[in-house]
Amino acid sequence: MSAPTMTGSTPISDAASLLGQVVADPMAPRQAVAGAPGGFGKTRLLHDLAVAWERAGVAVLNPWRPAEATGEQVMLADDAHLLDPARLADLLAYAERPGSRIVVAYRPWPRPEGLSTLIDLLRRASRPVSLPALTAGQIRDRLARAVPEPSAELVAFVAAQTAGVPRYVARVADALTPADAAARRVPVAALTPFAADLDELDHDLRTLLLAVEAGAGLSFDLVAALLERDAETVAGLVDAGRATGLLAADGTLVPLARLAIAALGPIGHRIDVRQRLAALQLARGGPVLPLVGPLLRAADGAGLVPGAAGAGLGHVYEAAGEEALGDDPELAARLFAAAAGAGRVTGTRRALATALAGDLDEASRLADQALAAGTPEQRAEAAYVAAAVLTQRGQTAQAAALYQWSTSAVAAGFGAVGLIGLGRLAEAQALDLSGTGEPPTSLSAAAALMARGMSESVSGTPTGALSALFQATTMIEPSGATVLLPDSPAALGATVALHSAELDTADALLSRAVRASTGGALLADRHRLLQSWVLMLRGRVGEAQQSEGAAVAGRHGRDQLLASALRIGLSRRASDLVGLRSAWPDACHALIGQPVDLFTLLPLGELAVAAARLGEQHRVAGHLAEADMLLAGLGDPVLWSAPLRWSRLHAAILADDQEAALRHAQSLSGMRGFSPYVEAVADAALQWLDVLADRADPDAVVAAARGLSALGLVGDGARLVGQAAIRTSDRKAMTLLLDCARALQERTAGPREAAPAAGSRTRAADGGPQLLSEREREVAALVLDGLTYKQVAERLYLSAKTVEHHMARIRQRLGATDRQELLTRLRALIGSGDDR
Repeated sequence: MSAPTMTGSTPISDAASLLGQVVADPMAPRQAVAGAPGGFGKTRLLHDLAVAWERAGVAVLNPWRPAEATGEQVMLADDAHLLDPARLADLLAYAERPGSRIVVAYRPWPRPEGLSTLIDLLRRASRPVSLPALTAGQIRDRLARAVPEPSAELVAFVAAQTAGVPRYVARVADALTPADAAARRVPVAALTPFAADLDELDHDLRTLLLAVEAGAGLSFDLVAALLERDAETVAGLVDAGRATGLLAADGTLVPLARLAIAALGPIGHRIDVRQRLAALQLARGGPVLPLVGPLLRAADGAGLVPGAAGAGLGHVYEAAGEEALGDDPELAARLFAAAAGAGRVTGTRRALATALAGDLDEASRLADQALAAGTPEQRAEAAYVAAAVLTQRGQTAQAAALYQWSTSAVAAGFGAVGLIGLGRLAEAQALDLSGTGEPPTSLSAAAALMARGMSESVSGTPTGALSALFQATTMIEPSGATVLLPDSPAALGATVALHSAELDTADALLSRAVRASTGGALLADRHRLLQSWVLMLRGRVGEAQQSEGAAVAGRHGRDQLLASALRIGLSRRASDLVGLRSAWPDACHALIGQPVDLFTLLPLGELAVAAARLGEQHRVAGHLAEADMLLAGLGDPVLWSAPLRWSRLHAAILADDQEAALRHAQSLSGMRGFSPYVEAVADAALQWLDVLADRADPDAVVAAARGLSALGLVGDGARLVGQAAIRTSDRKAMTLLLDCARALQERTAGPREAAPAAGSRTRAADGGPQLLSEREREVAALVLDGLTYKQVAERLYLSAKTVEHHMARIRQRLGATDRQELLTRLRALIGSGDDR
């Protein structure tokens, strides 16, 4: 055969060159051979050659037709690898005739006796016809019949899925719809023709392909054990798989073929192959999750595919569950359930996996069952799980009791944390954190550091506490989501940091925990809530609202209380009285269900302020009394006491309880020297008293506000100078205070706070009504949102009298005769709150 010719820069394929030569001179002697796996176009080539020769009057013969034709003839033999030796001998004899015309196509396997001799003869006559995979350009041309101007991404996707096998490209192209092309997905209809391909395979070859699809690869000894055949037989089957075109040259399945086998392979055969492979792999000490995991994912709900659970395979499912525990605890729980169905005792492991997945109700039920009926080892693990669940629910006392019942160093460390949170410091210090002869682990070391950090928080310094908790955070990071924790060292450290206004430290700890997925799904919500709390204390209310979200349903115990208090705090800081009242019932319900411990003081302080704002002090009075007893029992540790005193000072101010305000301010003054935070809030507390008594020194107020701001408590500082500005009658002092308030406000303004002003500018730019100044529009917008003049003044750092003057001018300009008419005209002018 002559070499391929060139058209422009595109080479003509061997097949096209052969066809062109036949068309040009059909009567010339011609001997050729084409070998390729299934799907590469051998049959198509012979068909085109037959048409060309028949048009020239040449009789087309094949090995299955009698050679009765006279005159000019050609022998076309397809699938020569399937011929018996006698027919191959006939073909060889035909090829040896002088001037014969013969073209033979075959697959690389099998090689019956006589085929190699025939191929060698034909190769000596002319260069073999090469049938390669399609190029990107050829795939693009084929796809263009279904999709106009196929994108480069679509071409690359089809090339990857089909490996360029012409038959597979045609199947995808014929089934492709515009929607499939846009989504770059394989059409279901493209898989249907594979059903016939799979039906034609013998049992052993189909089993081999199912094993490769399951992930066995070409591990000859593993597949040989599965098939109960020797390695030589398996090698032959691999060659047969390559010859079909389903297996690529490297032994992997062509991706499209893998999809087809997964979709069309007999389900019973697939399950049997995976189960037996998993048992063999487990015996070899290899991973089994890739083999059995898909059996559960293919099921509806929590059940297995019919027939996937079987006696004797419980240990396989149990091992797969252990492998899945870190990355996919929900799947691990289902695998442990499958193992239990096959006779294994996996209740405690299933409880652990269920807890890591965040299903506390089911985890609690499973742990209780194991506590009641398990072995001593299982009961110890079940106690650990149950204690972690109880801690999540905020039931610290019951959790501590369960931790004390267990004997491990990890349980002792977490138990000590709980006891300190309950105010039982002496009991916590009496615990043995070294364990009973067990080797130390990173988890036990982290638990001991958490206990030490909590102990430092009540009897040492904030620096010592944060140092220990930061070390615990670093130590536990590599475990990520694989370890069940009652609380993360990052969350504990952030709580301690928030109580001492170390906001950067809190943020850093929480960011690390989020990146490492510490505690998995169970603690993800807690970390996010605490991050929002940091934003709230910084005065970045808009960002905190976007980050936290309003929903509290589905959260448990302490997180529900934290979320409710956060929502309350954000509403209060935004002067959103409607939102505050709306969130209050949920907050009360969350508070009722939570005993007081050190970890609830942060939300309790926020709720105390809101209660005073709403005149609902009785809702929190009992919890505040319990908090006083708890802190007194610990010797009133400043780190935990000062923030609660600061919150109660604000509650007293809102309730106009000057005696209580004085008492809390004096308590804060008595704590001076402990930390920069205590110094700042003690100074600010005294200034609040002076502001309320109308004797404030503007310079001292500004200094106190800046002290709070330096710690990150910008919102607290802005409120202090804003109230001082509203209450002073000295114009110079008012200017000083308002300038300070606005400067602080600019540091905290987020998207939500900036919205009214931005809206005003937009309307002006659009040519809307401009009867009002920007400040008047800002005041009017807040009034339309339902705020009182006093609340508008607090929001904008004006005096209530100034707000009143603004509204009087607005009424005059709009010609409104009463309040209702004024509000109606304002809505028409600048829109309702929803419009904005």
